[in-house]
Amino acid sequence: MAIRDYRPSPLQSAEVIDAGDQWTLVFTRDFPQAPDTVWIALTDPAQVVQWAPYRPERHLGTIGPATLIVVDGDDATELDGTVVAAGTPHVLEHRWDEDWLRWEITPRPGGGCTLTLQHTVTGPNSAARLAAGWHMCLDVAQEMMEHRSAGPIVGRDALDHGWTELYEAYSERLGGDG
Repeated sequence: MAIRDYRPSPLQSAEVIDAGDQWTLVFTRDFPQAPDTVWIALTDPAQVVQWAPYRPERHLGTIGPATLIVVDGDDATELDGTVVAAGTPHVLEHRWDEDWLRWEITPRPGGGCTLTLQHTVTGPNSAARLAAGWHMCLDVAQEMMEHRSAGPIVGRDALDHGWTELYEAYSERLGGDG
C-alpha cells in the first residue's frame, strides 16, 4: 500500500481512565498476527521506524535507557526514554519523555492477538489526539506486518490522511479534548 492510498480503519476501542493526578488512554486493537510478530513490530528498531511516531536508538526488548527520536517532517527531536519492563512477547513498558506507555499483547483463542496500549499522561486534554495518532500508527503497523508497508504517517503528514476525522470521532467518544 502506498501512503497516498491509506484510509483509516474503523474506530478502535478507546477509553480514558482518571487516576487522580494522571490520566491514561487505554487503546485496544486486535491483530490477526501471533503475539511474537506483534512483539517484534513493537521492539525491533527496523520495524518500529516503519510505523511509529519515533525511531528508537536501540532494540526495545530489554530493560534500560532508550533514546527515542521523534521525527516530524524535517524536524527530529531526541527524547530520553527508559524501558522498564520487557516480558517477551507479552509486555513492553517504557517512558517516553514525560509520558508512560505500556503495551500488552494477549493471545486470542483461535489465533491472532489483542494489543492493549495504556498511554499515561498528566492530563486528559490529549486523549483524542493520542487515540487518533495511535490509530493511524497501528493501521500502518498492520500493513507492515502483512508486508504491505506504507511507511510511517506521522506528524503534520497525518493531517493529509484522515487524522482530523479520527480526532473528531475520538473526541466525541472520549468526551472532548479540552
